[in-house]
Amino acid sequence: MSRVYNFSAGPSMLPESVLKRAADEMLDYQGSGQSVMEMSHRSKVYDSIIKEAEALLREVMNIPDNYKVLFLQGGASSQFAMVPLNLFNKSKKADYVITGQWAKKAYQEAKKYGEAKVIASSEDKTYSYIPKLDKSTFTEDADYFYICVNNTIYGTLYHELPDTGNVPLIGDISSCVLSEPIDVSKFGILLAGAQKNMGPAGVTIAIVREDLIGNAMDITPTMFNYKTHADNDSMFNTPPCYSIYMVKLVLEWVKNEIGGLEKMKELNEKKANLLYDFLDNSKLFKGTVVPEDRSLMNVPFITGSDELDAKFVKESTAAGFVNLKGHRSVGGMRASIYNAMPIEGVEKLVEFMKKFEEENA
Repeated sequence: MSRVYNFSAGPSMLPESVLKRAADEMLDYQGSGQSVMEMSHRSKVYDSIIKEAEALLREVMNIPDNYKVLFLQGGASSQFAMVPLNLFNKSKKADYVITGQWAKKAYQEAKKYGEAKVIASSEDKTYSYIPKLDKSTFTEDADYFYICVNNTIYGTLYHELPDTGNVPLIGDISSCVLSEPIDVSKFGILLAGAQKNMGPAGVTIAIVREDLIGNAMDITPTMFNYKTHADNDSMFNTPPCYSIYMVKLVLEWVKNEIGGLEKMKELNEKKANLLYDFLDNSKLFKGTVVPEDRSLMNVPFITGSDELDAKFVKESTAAGFVNLKGHRSVGGMRASIYNAMPIEGVEKLVEFMKKFEEENA
């Protein structure tokens, strides 16, 4: 069976060379006589895997020394609670910009523990843009300021970060991590579920500035305290061992095969421009996001007809372009063109869309 072009928003496709390497090492990891999936997380062999994964992430993302890299579980959704539980320690106030479902859920979670304030929202136009911010509306004594940097469902991206001054900026980068360089020093915390651009589901990365660790609210569960994991090098309990190993392989691919994040950005821009250029000139399809806020990773589009949308999804799936159906809250279509999607996949998708347009316009 030939592999399909998988445009899933997550879990998403992984680089073929990574999958082949994992397959080669499945039964015997580097002469250990065992699979990573079955080895003790306390073994010297696994210790070298998790330490190498962290070192690679620090190198590839250029993470400053005063940040801890934590390998956690529970997805970015658990971080919606971990952030306020760890940071509501002074004013118990936080600012949120609502640019989609995940930012909204994070805000709703934070309201349970303190005073969360919506600074701006793009819900009025189905989150099809990043709202302009007025700094005078920011809470001066907020414990943190929260954004979702790339909005997976709606296909928007912050191309310019808000200037929050001394208030720590928290960024959910689940669907754009490793897609291009990011200045970690501009953030107090960066968080990312791995299953879109870093590896399989099961591990969540939190990059936390050290001064934000150690002042969690008294009610914070042990497992939701960043200090618990920072003090134990992400080994307080059994970590998601195999997922971390896969992240290590993906990071090796980014570093050695792609050539780093600057090169990764060039490739991602080339892919995205191919698809956006077609959508901007199509007589049938159109993108749903304002051009200045478009994501490089997630591209939602529609025909304007629910019937034609359904027909396109059915026919594209049969042609080997899978998971193009839009999120249930939005409808239409969405092509997630993460790092592992080869440019040939986008080229062939555009060819298929042109053919579909000719037959249905």
